[in-house]
Amino acid sequence: MGALRRIGFSLNPDNGAARETLKRAEGWCSAQGVEAWSSPADDADAIRASCPGTDLICILGGDGTFLRTARAIGDSEVPALGVNLGRVGFLAKVETADLERTLDQVVVGQYTIEERFRISASIVRADGSTETHACLNEVVVARGSRVRMIQVEVEVSGSHLATYVADGVVVATPTGSTAYSFSAGGAILDPRLRNVIITPVAGYLSPLHSVVAGERHVVRLMLRESHEGALISIDGQTDLHMNPEDRVEVRALPIPLRLLEPEGSTPFYELLRTKASLLPY
Repeated sequence: MGALRRIGFSLNPDNGAARETLKRAEGWCSAQGVEAWSSPADDADAIRASCPGTDLICILGGDGTFLRTARAIGDSEVPALGVNLGRVGFLAKVETADLERTLDQVVVGQYTIEERFRISASIVRADGSTETHACLNEVVVARGSRVRMIQVEVEVSGSHLATYVADGVVVATPTGSTAYSFSAGGAILDPRLRNVIITPVAGYLSPLHSVVAGERHVVRLMLRESHEGALISIDGQTDLHMNPEDRVEVRALPIPLRLLEPEGSTPFYELLRTKASLLPY
């Protein structure tokens, strides 16, 4: 990244702390002669349209706001900086009180760029139609609101891995391994890896509880019985109905999310230790 000329700010406009932080950030931009734009995190079209010519996107909120914005950024290579207004903050690691100091660091090049592996979930319907969604955290096939386990067959690059009888199956990235996958009993992966971890949710008598697959593999999820109400969840934010004849194919995306890490940021493993009590377990 060259000179800092244009910064975008993504936030939940209903969050008072986010609005106050935005005012401070806009004041910093004005003083530095940096152009600023802002958008609600859930307005993906506005964020996507504003990415060209933007040097940095600051995401003001918790990890949920970060995920919404990351999906909107899509294949843009604009670096993202998370400013934590939430609770856990694995993605939004800069505290709001440190925002101006962090932007000062960015101006003088005191940062690194960490690439975060992303995946796509292609939902292939019985009629042959396909819709594809990008994911930073995970894709989940779940039973929905019905109090009944589902049977999910999992294939890895055409090889049968397991048929899980469970509440669902999570396919998570290393970034997503600290979220729903972890609460289901999956291991935490180093966020710089390019793997997925496959984990059943409340699996019944499963001999393969959690399996890691490399980036070159395609993971396919299919229902083995008719399960009315089964869902496909994308990053916990988009829920889609799944029919028995449908399948979900998970692949690596070639373009990662570029995460800006200011010098002096808390290392991942120290962050993991300090925030362990906040994980969804």
